Amino acid sequence: MEQDDNYLAKLQDYYADNSVLPPYSTIMSLLGFKSKSAVAALVARLKLAQFLESTPEKRLKPGRRFFERPIFDSVRAGSPHPAGDMRHDTVTIDEYLVRQPSSTVLVTVKGDSMIDSGIMEGDTVVVEKRNMANIGDMVIAIVDNEFTLKTLGKEKGEFILIPSNKAYPVIRPKGGLEIFGVVVGQFRKYK
Repeated sequence: MEQDDNYLAKLQDYYADNSVLPPYSTIMSLLGFKSKSAVAALVARLKLAQFLESTPEKRLKPGRRFFERPIFDSVRAGSPHPAGDMRHDTVTIDEYLVRQPSSTVLVTVKGDSMIDSGIMEGDTVVVEKRNMANIGDMVIAIVDNEFTLKTLGKEKGEFILIPSNKAYPVIRPKGGLEIFGVVVGQFRKYK
């Protein structure tokens, strides 16, 4: 039982590589178990903890907590502080960033007009699709049939789109301005 975290990690890696959870016989060899009853006991514990579930066809699938990741206590970006096991809590990325799955999309950023807001080319922004936004919201807008990522502003009673890079001008739409969605998060993968 104290090894369950390690076993779960191996199942998560297997799932990442194969997009499916293995059958009991593969779990047995993957984890070095001597019997299927040991696999059954592990699976029962992981189901009880909501890391695994069964499909109607009795195959294993990820449970509600399968994609949880540990959140560690804060780390200083300035002077170092003593290291240790700083594990604090867990979160799934979807639970953290996605409030309404049916209206949430991920958009890859192209260009550098928002770099002063920390959004770089190649980043992925999490966007809640909706046609209303507040002044100051970062939005994906449609201007003259083209998408753009900017901050929504207002000037002389008219909506404007404000870049976060002085090399780009404020967009003052001549025609229509449509809000595609509001940016609610972002992430980037380092090489």
